Amino acid sequence: MSETKENIASLMGTKRLADAVRQAKIAAAQRSDVVVDIREADRARLEILAEELQPITREIEPGDDYFDFTVSGGSHPRLWIDGTANVMMARDRRTYRFVRETRLGRLTLAESTEPRTIADHVTEYVAERIVEREKAYAADDFLNGGAVYQHTRAVKVAQDNAEPMRLSQPQQDAVPAKPRRSKGSDFAVALVWLMIGAVLGAGVLLAIASYRGMIIGG
Repeated sequence: MSETKENIASLMGTKRLADAVRQAKIAAAQRSDVVVDIREADRARLEILAEELQPITREIEPGDDYFDFTVSGGSHPRLWIDGTANVMMARDRRTYRFVRETRLGRLTLAESTEPRTIADHVTEYVAERIVEREKAYAADDFLNGGAVYQHTRAVKVAQDNAEPMRLSQPQQDAVPAKPRRSKGSDFAVALVWLMIGAVLGAGVLLAIASYRGMIIGG
């Protein structure tokens, strides 16, 4: 009799455990369905916001990879604006939260239940990022242009400094330098000319004397 009661109790206990497992599985499935429904609801709301931002996405150049405007998947869908800013749903699943990830943490830029209001804040954010990027490009161009100008000016100054040297060298080669004569050579030349003059003078005097002698003798 006791054995029968134990068997019945064990069977009843097993049945109760099986029922509990079954109920746990049903509850988990329901929670999963709720999570899936919440995720799908968040994604649907973010897609509504993405439609509000269509005018902005059409104005951005197709090859511009700086901005994204895509809804990511996962347990917490987000609408990414760029690499750091995104829009997510708050805990109440009705409020849009525009945030930006920074080194110091997450910074909330705007919150609203109206997609149009968040779209306006996103538009202002995109405009600010475009202006900042143009300023950065302008600064890079200015620095690069200044470096090129300095390099060009340095090359021109070097060429201008080297030009007189190139011009003076041919002039020195074209005009040969006159050899310098010593004082001794100048004295020797003068003495030779003096002796030549004396000989010539003596010859002339001798010729004149001979001519007069011929006249007197005749």
